[in-house]
Amino acid sequence: MKIEYPIKAPYSKTIESLVKALSTAEKDGISGAEASIRSKQFGLNVYKSQKQKSLWRIAFDQFNSPIVYLLFLAAFASLYFKNLIEAIAIFIVILVNAVIGFFMELQARSSMRALREMDVSYSKVIRAGKTVEIPSEQLTPGDLLLLEAGDVVSGDGRIISSNELQVDESSLTGESFPVFKTTEVLKGKIESSRAENMVYKGTAVMNGNAKVIITGIAEQTELGKISEMVGSSASTKTPLDLKIGRLTKSLIWITLVMTCFFALSGIIEGRPWEQILKTSIALAVAAVPEGLPIVATVALAYGMLLMARKNAIVKKLSSVETLGSVNVILTDKTGTLTENKITVEVLSFLHQEVNVSITKGTLKFKKPLIETCKENFELLVRIGTLCNDAPLDSSDKGKKSSGDPVEISLLLFADAAGFPAKKTASEFKRMSEIPFSSETKIMGTLHKDKGSFLISAKGSVENLLVKCKSVQIDGNISVLGDDKRKEILAKAEELSASGLRVLAFAYLKSAEMPGKDYLQKLIYVGMVGFLDPPRTDIKGAINSCRSAGIKIVMITGDHPMTALNIAKKVGITSAEDNKVIAGSELPDMESLKQEWSDKILSTSVFARTTPKQKLEIVDVYQKAGYIVAMTGDGVNDAPALKKADVGIAMGLRGTQVAKETASIVLKDDSFVSISQAVAHGREIFQNIQRFVIYLVSCNLSEIIIITFLGFLAPGSILFPLQILFLNIITDVFPALALGLGKGDKSVMQIPPRDPKLDIISNRNWRAILIYAVLMTGSVLMAIFICKHYVSAEPAVINNVAFITLTACQLFHVFNMSSVHSGMIINEVTKNKFVWIAFLLCFSILATAYVFSQSRSALNLNFISLNAWVIALMASIFPLICVQLYKFFVRKRTSSLKI
Repeated sequence: MKIEYPIKAPYSKTIESLVKALSTAEKDGISGAEASIRSKQFGLNVYKSQKQKSLWRIAFDQFNSPIVYLLFLAAFASLYFKNLIEAIAIFIVILVNAVIGFFMELQARSSMRALREMDVSYSKVIRAGKTVEIPSEQLTPGDLLLLEAGDVVSGDGRIISSNELQVDESSLTGESFPVFKTTEVLKGKIESSRAENMVYKGTAVMNGNAKVIITGIAEQTELGKISEMVGSSASTKTPLDLKIGRLTKSLIWITLVMTCFFALSGIIEGRPWEQILKTSIALAVAAVPEGLPIVATVALAYGMLLMARKNAIVKKLSSVETLGSVNVILTDKTGTLTENKITVEVLSFLHQEVNVSITKGTLKFKKPLIETCKENFELLVRIGTLCNDAPLDSSDKGKKSSGDPVEISLLLFADAAGFPAKKTASEFKRMSEIPFSSETKIMGTLHKDKGSFLISAKGSVENLLVKCKSVQIDGNISVLGDDKRKEILAKAEELSASGLRVLAFAYLKSAEMPGKDYLQKLIYVGMVGFLDPPRTDIKGAINSCRSAGIKIVMITGDHPMTALNIAKKVGITSAEDNKVIAGSELPDMESLKQEWSDKILSTSVFARTTPKQKLEIVDVYQKAGYIVAMTGDGVNDAPALKKADVGIAMGLRGTQVAKETASIVLKDDSFVSISQAVAHGREIFQNIQRFVIYLVSCNLSEIIIITFLGFLAPGSILFPLQILFLNIITDVFPALALGLGKGDKSVMQIPPRDPKLDIISNRNWRAILIYAVLMTGSVLMAIFICKHYVSAEPAVINNVAFITLTACQLFHVFNMSSVHSGMIINEVTKNKFVWIAFLLCFSILATAYVFSQSRSALNLNFISLNAWVIALMASIFPLICVQLYKFFVRKRTSSLKI
């Protein structure tokens, strides 16, 4: 049976034409056999999940870096010279780094697997005239899908028939309020995901019921198209990856220059080529900070664990540091900045307008309700309770209901106002109802009120006023004249312009049983403005980010005025700033002019945006040099989440697509956690910068020492295994301690660092060079004294150089304190991990001397006490020099302040 699929613009076609195109029956649907044929032809109703890296790929990536390449070269060269122990030691370093990186990525993947929804969803369909329940993945084009309140729509479909159908499409469009659906054919060009006669996969039915003909499954749904967009958007390398890569290249170039210089001079002097190669291997090993990948991985992993305690699951380690570099956060509105639930925000009567809020179940007025409005207030509460189809237990604490969010908010409002909904409903027995429809936009109910009857009505202001003849003011009922009608409509327009959804309320008491069309000659009472309110903790978090120099931008699919209203409430924009760009105003980004680029960068609120436009706005910011964090919870946020430098998804309310795409998932959906995570990221970068300076200065000192010894005492040159011992033992543990230290608590009071700057600035390089020269000087000084006063044997000179450099590097960790901190009490000396590392390294050095096997492997010998004293005394020289310099800087700074 040939069918037309996919269907283009199904919202513009009649039901008859769709039934014919899809070869189905409007009442009976398709048969089970035909459904099986179509499933084979068009596939199952599942979208392609993002392809995860294989375990082999994760493992391979751990070896894919210039540092590892250089270490492999040194290892194979050691094998060539039959230095098996050295080669094994280098291979162990490579393996340890790879194992740590591999298991940290694996742990992040396991965390995400735990977040995945394991439930299999089911759908009710009509097949061959019978209602059956099938797994949603078996839904196929032409199926007749039955929907009711509480269902999640399992495919895109055109509505054949419906009854008060309202659908929550916030995960797809960002719209806060449920959408009222219709069966009418829509004309003209309509955004595909906003057709009122269509339902879309992944959205939720809040109220009513419907019969739908399926027009799209899997990749042919709006959700599927977004999923494909996620797959096609490129991931970007993190700033930390790029910076460590540039640092590694710098060290490799330094090594190559030193090696070439030494090799050239060796050839000119006629030295044996074997000696030149061995020295070159030593230089290669010295140049590579073997501990850098290990320490960086562990420091980031430690940050990852700290963030997990603060409700943030980090899927990629480097995202921890990248978050600290972020200078703009592009955030969704619904569910991220707001509660994603509707509440009563404003009450409007002819003589007073008052803002309200519910705190701990109690209604709070922003200003006192005037006496003349109190009767209208009580009437409005009663009407909102009676003219309501939400389950009465919706207002129960902790109860989750599938009713209309607006009606649920009215029940909560009544309870908070002291008029319990259940009690009111029991006192006024409902007799009949005129349901809300997209044509009338009014709902009415008839109730028995002791010996009389009460009519309650609510609906759009314009439509309900047509049904009203009178108005209640100050407890008196008077004619609703044209002036008052205009005044009410103007106020309603003003409230709507501020981003509120507005409903009007009216009533009528009758001594006799009214006829069927009882919504006539009603008495107008007042209006209610509804809002999806900001989260209570959001303003402080946004202020914290602002203090840290981070720009906050809202990008939502919601109405422009609603978006602007929330933006003002949470502090994204000022009360005077009314600038908002709607998606329909944005030009084609492929031919974007500088004028529009500047306009986008200067705007803080974007509304009615499509997933593609969100993705393109992220791209505009990245091209302007920003490090972008994107937050969101909906399917419509997923492409931008992947494109951003850091994608942050909401774990509680977030869709599975959003959670799988993001690099960080918040378990508590709180923007406050983002602020805390940014602070952790900044602290971690400070630690990374501190231990990188420490490691690089130690490695540079080794390069200079080996080069000098190659010229001055070739027989006493440090061996590759000795250098490995220094780099892995005496460098790694102190560096690791620096990486685990507590950061500066004022990190959120300073602007974000320039993302273009490397980990090591020019100023840092000058400090590193000074540190390296001082350590080289102390080693050469120890060698000189030992050679003239103790022994000139090459083995003794080698051991004195090794011991001096080892102790020198251990004492050097105390030079990593800030120049403005105290000499004795500072962030390094207060770090317990530093003292543990210091004692551990000296213990390992002592142990290496005790056992003959380790002494032999490291080419160590028993040397005299005098040689030990010379080595240890010389090793303190750099620490004394640096601390004296810092002391005079502090003294000079203090005198300048005075």
